[in-house]
Order: sequence, then structure tokens, then C-alpha cells
Amino acid sequence: MTAHRIDLGERVRVEVHGVRHHGPGSARAVRRALAEFGPDAVLIEGPPEADALVELAADPGMEPPVALLAYAPGVTPGAEGTGGRRAAFWPFAEFSPEWQAVRYALGAGAAVRFCDLPAANQLVPASGEEEPAEEPTADDPAEEAPPEEGVRLDPLAWLARTAGYDDAERWWDDVVEHRDDAVSPFPAIAEAMAELRAQVEELPPAGLPPGYLRREEQREAHMRRALRRAVKEGHERIAVVCGAWHVPALLARVPASRDDQTLRNLPKTRVAMTWVPWTHGRLAHWSGYGAGVRSPGWYHHLFTAPDRPVERWLTDAARLLRAEDLHVSSAHVIEAVRLAGALAALRGRPLAGLDEVTEATRAVLCEGADLPLELIHRRMVVGERLGAVPDSTPMVPLQRDLAAEQRRLRLKPSALDQEQDLDLRRPLDLDRSRLLHRLRLLNVDWGVPREEGRSKGTFRESWTLMWRPEFDVELIEASAWGTTVLGAATARAGNLAADAETLADLTSLAERCLLADLGDALPTVMRALSDRAAVDTDVAHLMAALPALVRALRYGDVRGTPTGPLRTVVDTVAVRVCVGLPPAAAHLDDDAARVLLQQVDAVDSALSLLSDADHLARWRRTLAALIDHPHLHGLLEGRLTRLLLDSGDLPGVADRMARAVSVGAGPDRAAAWVEGFLSGGALVLVHDEELLRLLDGWIATLPGDSFTDVLPLLRRTFGAYAQAERRTIGERVRRLDAAPTARHAEADAFDPERAAPAAATALRILGWKAPS
Repeated sequence: MTAHRIDLGERVRVEVHGVRHHGPGSARAVRRALAEFGPDAVLIEGPPEADALVELAADPGMEPPVALLAYAPGVTPGAEGTGGRRAAFWPFAEFSPEWQAVRYALGAGAAVRFCDLPAANQLVPASGEEEPAEEPTADDPAEEAPPEEGVRLDPLAWLARTAGYDDAERWWDDVVEHRDDAVSPFPAIAEAMAELRAQVEELPPAGLPPGYLRREEQREAHMRRALRRAVKEGHERIAVVCGAWHVPALLARVPASRDDQTLRNLPKTRVAMTWVPWTHGRLAHWSGYGAGVRSPGWYHHLFTAPDRPVERWLTDAARLLRAEDLHVSSAHVIEAVRLAGALAALRGRPLAGLDEVTEATRAVLCEGADLPLELIHRRMVVGERLGAVPDSTPMVPLQRDLAAEQRRLRLKPSALDQEQDLDLRRPLDLDRSRLLHRLRLLNVDWGVPREEGRSKGTFRESWTLMWRPEFDVELIEASAWGTTVLGAATARAGNLAADAETLADLTSLAERCLLADLGDALPTVMRALSDRAAVDTDVAHLMAALPALVRALRYGDVRGTPTGPLRTVVDTVAVRVCVGLPPAAAHLDDDAARVLLQQVDAVDSALSLLSDADHLARWRRTLAALIDHPHLHGLLEGRLTRLLLDSGDLPGVADRMARAVSVGAGPDRAAAWVEGFLSGGALVLVHDEELLRLLDGWIATLPGDSFTDVLPLLRRTFGAYAQAERRTIGERVRRLDAAPTARHAEADAFDPERAAPAAATALRILGWKAPS
């Protein structure tokens, strides 16, 4: 018996290979050890429910990174009693030792079994315990843990410290991942883990996560049970690939009765299993994955390019930078290779690691700049590879329908952020938009609208697309609503309408239904919306709801969706807002006035977008009547004055401003009035000298104490303007007291002959005939 091998009887031999879950050196060592040992059965750490799916790993359509997904089927999202973990992933990259073990066994004709605790038990927390954390593995960080749990949770850190390293990842890279020799690391790993576990057993296990020790005992008991079962089935050469920490437990001679006692009466749930695409980004530490690695892209490169990996890596980095129009020559690459090798030699490393390559990249290829280095880190060190699964993979009908829609609409999922601009006048783009909006109703945010690209009155939408592995879980959960994206989104919309708590929720839902073209869901949503609007007497609710209703009308027209019932609700809400606004605007404090100002702006923009003359006239009459209300907050009075000025419905604005900033008005109210008036933009001061002169005179005559009080308000107002606008206002203020020069007088004079060509062009653009 060696440190990682045992003989069970005369003919049965077992080798246990302790690995780090993702690493190129570990993967190569496992592949080499299996080829030398020639097992007839390979047991791999993973859920036994996946045994029926393991053959798919040999399918040409299976492209890692991929993951096994276990989930509880048939659970309605949001149903009572559905708390806890409802899904779990077991990821595999091409450089994962377990993946290479699977591929070797399938190619060699050996039996493949997963030997970890079943997912049916892992997805159900033990009674009275907290939810188990994600499986701690040999590469989990535990720098802040006390000694006993530090050894247990991160044994590599202890081994690295013993070897004189302050970085466990660098130590593991040097002794395993960067080596490609024929010496097997598994006997040494097994011996080291046995020593560490012996030390841990002498220490009290205080500070470990609740339920951790019990769950570890159950997992290792099940691994030993799976090993006994393989022997009982007649296999004589059995290889086990598992996390390094578990090796001593599998080699230990534990009675079967003790393991049976440990595994007796474990709670379990019904689970289903499938393969799903994964990404390199989700294999990284920062994603929250417990067994994550620091540099999945770098590890993939080391595994797929064992010949001259540093030279090839830096060449790829140079190619990436050149694609971004950065000047990088062959001489840069040669010098970077030399620098990386020199740094590795100085530090006594067998191969230039990621740290040395990164330093060489920064110094030579990026010339000290951090931004290009960030690009290399995101694109290469972490990587943006998205795996794929074959069509024969078990899927719920909703997943298959989405895959068919993606092919029909030529929208390929990608782990990269992709900008997608859609022209809704094109049938293909319109269908793409509908699909993305339907998925958002199902909480599958594959596409996120970019509001800055959504111009009013156009037929364009801008999206950012990025596929994440969790979307497969969301689709599985959403399959409770239907078997197609359209059917599930329709059912989900009806459920949201029944559960909506506010009028704004219903108006937003109506807009989403129109964007998604859910004609069958609209009657239900509109009925709930009409009922809620009829009984809601809060004008703030009505004002918050109106903009979404108007947007829904606009997009319904663009998309050719019937919007008759929605127009009726819009008409009703618009009238009720005009009736309810005056009493709601009286006697407000500063905070309430600011909230109402935002709602007034939103309603004004919405009614302008609606382009209904009757509604606009009624709204302007309401504002004109409200502006002289004796108890109206100065912020609102100033803003209403500006809105009516911009619409051409209010004469004598200069007189109103003069009264608002006069000596009789308090400085605080005057400042609030000015802030409200100027919140619509600075152009009014650029083009109206009289208003600018009034404002300048008011500021100039403020007493010292009052000026100090109102200065923050004025600074906030003017700080929101563009720098060019502020500069123009300053220049005009400096010229207020200067006598106009002859050149200015000439420039201000109107010359009909010079203006005629511009006027004719403007008339043609508007579709009017220019007078002769």
C-alpha cells in the first residue's frame, strides 16, 4: 500500500487521486495516472444522480465549461414552503481533473460513477441546522480563520506556509499546475493531507459553519459506500478522483455499519439533473464560487498550450491590444517574454507564472498603463468563454422553446456584453424585442434595455445582452407558468396583475405586456388597472401611473398592438390628475414639494408626448390656476411658471420673477422659486436678458447672512448645467452693465434677406411651402 493506493483482497486495487477541483497540472496528472493504472471503474466526486447523464460528456456538441445542474422540479416560483436551496451546480472546465477523468473513462470503456452525497440530500438542510454553505474545497480562502478551521477549510494555505510561501495559489501552481513531468503528485498529496487531518482531529472544531462537520462526515461515508459498491459489482481496478482533503477518509478502513449509521434517515427531496453551459467568469473566485480559481483563462491556456505557454500567451495579449488599435510590435512581445523569464528565475519559480507574465505585460506591452491591463485581465486572465451542451441534453420544454427562438431570431447567447440595436420597423428586430421583453417578465434578464439609447418617438431600442448560467435555473422555475416563452410570460403577467399592490405596478405591467406583445394577458391586466384606477383617490398615485400609461400607448402604436382599453384609462387618469392636483399641492414642506415637482415634470412630459390637444389644454389651465395659489411652495411656483413660459401660455413672466425675488419675499422662498424656475435648463437666461438682469440684481442685493443661506441652493441649481451653459451665462452677466457696441447693435438687427434661405429650409423640413 502506498499513500494513495490500497489493495482490497487479492485482485482488487484502488487508487485515490486527490486533486484541486480546477487546475491544468492536476488535470494532466490525473489523465496520466489513469492511463498508467488502467482502471475498469472510475469514481468521481459529484452527485450520483448524474450517472445517467455522464455519456453526454463524450458528445461532440458538449463544449466545456459546462456544469451539472440539480434542481427540484415542479415547484411554482414564489410558492409557500419553497425556501432553501432549490438548485445546485457542479461546474467543469476543460482543465478540471474530474472532467478529464470522465473523458478518459468514456474513451477507455471504463465504468463511470459519481460518488458524492446525492443532490437529493444536499438540497435539503438537515433539521434544525442552517442552510449548508457551498462545499468548502481545498482551494477555499481562509486567511482569517482560526488554526483549526483554517487547516480544515484551506489545507493548501498551511502547506504553502510550511514551504515558505505567503500565497497558497502560487505554491500550488509551482508544485503542481506549472509542472509537466512524469512524477505523480498524488502520493505526496495523500501523505500531506493525512498529516493535516491527523492534526485537525486533535484540535477542537470551534468556529466552523453550522452543520459543516456533519455534512462532511455524510459525504465521506457515501464515498466509501460507493467504493464498496464498485467492488461488489466486480470491478478490480478502481480509480477515485476527489478533493485532496477527502483522500485519507477514503483510504481509512471504516466499517460499513458505521457509514450506514451515518447515512441512515437522511432527509431528501425529489431532484432532476441536467447539463447546462457555464462560463469561465463563474469559475473565478470573485463570482462567489467556493472552489473558484483566480485565473480560469490562464489555466485554460496552460492546459491547451503546454508547449511554450508564456510565449503564446504574450503573443495573444499583443494580438488583443492591436485589435483595440494599440501599438504593440513583435519586439514588445520578445522583450516581455525575456522579462517574464528573468522574473521567474529571480524568484526561483519553475515557470513564469501569472504574476510574472502580468508584470511583464504591464511594463512592456502596456507601457505601464492600467487600462489595457484591465482589458487583458477581463478577456484573457479570467476569460469570457461560454460552454455549450448538445441538443440531446435533457431540458424542460421552456428551455427548448427558448433555444428554438434563439436560432430563429439569430440571437446567440454569449458571456460577453453585447450591444444590440433594434429597428422595430423590421419584423426580425420586432420579434427579437418581444422575446427579450417576455424573458424579462420571467425574471430572465438576458437582455437589459439601455435607456440612453431609447429616444422618444422613434422605432429603435438598444439592449445589452449577456447570458449567465443562472438563467437556466430561472427558466426551469418559470416552466411552471408554461411550456413556451409566450405562454409562460402570459401566465406570469396574469399572476403579477393579481398580486399588484399599487396602481403604478399595474401601469408598469401594462407597459411591459404591450412591449412583449402579450395580447392574451392584456385584458386581465387592463381590467385590474381600470378597477384600481377607479377607486384610487391619491393624486400622487395617479401622477406616478400616467407616464407609464402614455409610454405603453406610444409603444403599442409603434408595434401595432391594439390599445383601445388603455386609451380609455389614460383619458380617465389625465382628467383626475388635473382635478386632484390643486388641493394636493397646497401646504407642502420642502421634501414633499420636491417629490411633487418630479411628478409634475413627468406628467407634463407624458402629456406632451401624448399630443392630445384637449388634455394639454386642460393641463395648462390647471397649472395656470395653481400658480397663483397663496399656499403654493416657492419651488413649485417657480417650476410651474417655467413650464407655462416654455409652452407660451403665460405672459408677464418678468413681472412674476420680479415679485418672487423682491425685497418683500423671504430669501428662502425666493431661492426656492429661482431653483424651480431654472430647473428646466439654462437657455432661458442665455436668451432673455431681462430675466437674467432680475436674477443678477436679486443676488447682488442679498444681505450677507441671506446670501450664505441661499448659496447652496443656487450652487445646486447651476451645478446641474453644462459647463458651456455656465460659461455663456457668466459672459452675459459681465456684459449686463456694458453699453452695447455698434457691432452688437448690428448683430441684433434683423435682416430678412439673410434669414430667407434658413427660413425656407426650415419650412421644407416641416413639409410647408415657402412663400415666394
